This record gives sequence, structure tokens and C-alpha cells, in this order.
Amino acid sequence: MRYDLVIFDNDGVLVDSEPLSNRLLAGYLTELGHPTTYEDSLRDYMGAAIHRVHDLVLERSGQRLPEDFDDAFHARVFAAFQEELEPVEGAVDVLKRLVADGVPYCVASSGSHERIRVGHRKTGLDAYFPDGLVYSAEDVGRGKPAPDLFLHAAERMGVAPERCVVVEDSRLGVQAAVAAGMDVYGFTAMTPEDRLAGARGFFSRMEELPAILGL
Repeated sequence: MRYDLVIFDNDGVLVDSEPLSNRLLAGYLTELGHPTTYEDSLRDYMGAAIHRVHDLVLERSGQRLPEDFDDAFHARVFAAFQEELEPVEGAVDVLKRLVADGVPYCVASSGSHERIRVGHRKTGLDAYFPDGLVYSAEDVGRGKPAPDLFLHAAERMGVAPERCVVVEDSRLGVQAAVAAGMDVYGFTAMTPEDRLAGARGFFSRMEELPAILGL
């Protein structure tokens, strides 16, 4: 099926940031007295906005994270991005195909605009995502699994939700896309299919995506 808009998640779909950020998040939470493994972080926080970390820690421990948690965590993440971040293998080729075929696309991420931009500049993806094609949970106040971000992106791009397709790699992201009334395909490079229930289909390599999108 040809769609009128392709909406990409960012972390883990366009940039290979999930291993980096979840390793750092698990380590920082553990330092602060909230023991968290890498696997715990992937399960609980992958695809989520930063407010989910605060909410779950408070719910589970009755303690609030430090006021400077967000700034300190992002400083660690951005430093790691500068050293290690790469685009997801095959993502640039998919973007080139979309441009060549004239298919509109954008990115809608639970991450902040700053996080998105830092990652895109490091990986060269900024060439494909000018400001009008970048949407963040900051724009709507609620991150995934709420549908707000995807609906906001579709509205700003002038496309009806039912004509959009979302490319996601997290459980929360798939839930958000389904709630928005959009088709969603699950990228299983890091997340098994059974964690992406609700997706219309699955793929494990970016080279498979153009055919799924009818390119």
C-alpha cells in the first residue's frame, strides 16, 4: 500500500542510539539508588519520553529523582553520541528512496528537539530532516504511548491519520500509532515481534522497508 506520509520514530529506527542511551540510563539510575539493569531500561523506558522515567521511579520507590536529572542524563547521552552514534544501517538508503519517489516523511520522537538534532548532526541525517519535518513529544506535552505526537505530526504535515504509516521499534511507540489510527510496522532489530503487538507487520532489516512502503 502506498501511504501519503511515512512517520519515523528516531531512536533505534533512524539513529542507533537505544543501546547507548539505555546503558547510560540504567547506570545513572543505579548510581542514584534505583538499581536498574540494561534489560530493565529497555523494557520500561525504550521509546518513552523522559517524564516516564520520573513517573515510574516515583511510583516504585516513593522518591523523586534529582531536579537536575534530565540535564545530567542528557549531558552523558550527548557526550556518548559524539563518540559513538551512527545511523541505523540502511536508514539513509530508505530516506533516499523516499526523496526520489516524492513520498512525504517526517520524524516523531519522544526525545527532545535537542536530542534529535544532536543525533542527526552527528550522523548526517540533518540533511534529510529540516525543522519542518521534526516533531518531538515536547511539542504536545505527552509522549508515547499517548497518540498525541503522531496526530500532531500528521496534522502539521496535512495528512489524515488513516493515510499515515509509522515505523517503530518500541512497544510504547506501536501502542501510540495504533491509538492514533495509523498503520504501523515494527522494526525488530532490537525488539522481538511479541513485544510489538498491534503492528501491521514486521521487518528486521531496513532494506526490507521500501517494499513494505510500496516504493
